[in-house]
This record gives sequence, C-alpha cells and structure tokens, in this order.
Amino acid sequence: MEEVYINGNRLLLHPQKAIYWPAEKALLLSDLHLGKGAHFRKAGIPVPPAVADVNFRRLDMLIEDCRPERVLFLGDLFHSDHNHVWGMFCDYLCEHDGISFELVPGNHDILPESAYAESCMKMLPEIYVLGNLCLSHHPLEEEQIPADTYNIYGHIHPCVRLIDVAGNGMKLPAFFFGPTAGILPAFGEFTGCAEVKARAGDRVFVLAEGSVIGF
Repeated sequence: MEEVYINGNRLLLHPQKAIYWPAEKALLLSDLHLGKGAHFRKAGIPVPPAVADVNFRRLDMLIEDCRPERVLFLGDLFHSDHNHVWGMFCDYLCEHDGISFELVPGNHDILPESAYAESCMKMLPEIYVLGNLCLSHHPLEEEQIPADTYNIYGHIHPCVRLIDVAGNGMKLPAFFFGPTAGILPAFGEFTGCAEVKARAGDRVFVLAEGSVIGF
C-alpha cells in the first residue's frame, strides 16, 4: 500500500482501489455498482454472472488486509433496480457483523428505503464529515465543503492513459489528489473509466499489476 498524508491524515492507498484510514479504522471505497451485470442481463445483454462474486472476493481481500471496524461506501453501491445480487450483498453484511458497513448515497442508490432499512447497513447523509475529511459521492463545489475539511469523492471512475514508445495506449484506474479534493477509483469489477487530466499540483497514483504507483 502507498502512504499519503491528506489534511494531516495518514491514508493508505490499497491496490484493490480503496483507501484505508488507520486512525479511524475505516475503509473508503466507491462505485461498486453491485447488480450491474444482472441488470444488463435482464435487458438481454450478455454479461458473465461471476462479476458479483469477484467484487465480494475483492472486498474480502480488503477486509483481510486492513481489518477495518468501518467500511464506508461513497455512493453507487448498487446499480439501480433491485435484483438477486442485493440479497447476496445483505447476506455478505450479515456474515461480517463485526464491521459497520455505511453508505454515503450516490445517484444510482435508488432502491426503496425499506430495502436499505432491512439490510445491516447504516445510511449516512450525502455529505458526511469524518474528522477533517468531507466524504461524498459527487464532487462538491467549494462553498459546499465545510471549512478546514478536504473532500474525498467517487462518481468519476478516474483513470489515466499511458502511451508506450510504440504509440500503444492503455487506460489504468487511478487515485487523484488535488489541493482541496481527491477522487477514488471505481471499485466495481464491471465499471468503465473516464480519463482525467492531472493539473499542476495534483498527486496521481496509478493502479497496475497489483501495485499502487505514484507519479
């Protein structure tokens, strides 16, 4: 894991596209889009059914590595309509009842309130301040960010495009940290990515072959 300091906080960037915050014993991850594969299959688009299993296995790896007390999902946990993967997720939460799973809702988190209430998950506000970090799904405008806090968000599915000497391009997921806000890569196995251009002063950490590489 790569270590960074954000607003005085020591954060560990995990190769599985998440942040571990040791002082809070908390994992931060975004954009799982659970159920997206099943959602597409219902529409007649062939998607391998193992996508959900891979997400759960990767989440298990994170929990095993970091031993968190809290797991905070920064939005787009579940991809829109209810399907059988929601039941799988609820079972997963119950199997890890020693951990507090919490959701900062995003634009795809549109299940009925009753579904969330019946799960073992805590619902948080759309802008959630923990210590001096401000957690959200969408990027916040400057006036929305509480004083002296740093905004960490998802939604963008950020990546960088690297080009080799032969001119071949490759997109790789990445963490971006600017002066006032940072972006998490999408955790989900079945998500796209959007190329983000680094600006002066940004710190960028690319995920490649099980490593976190800063440049």
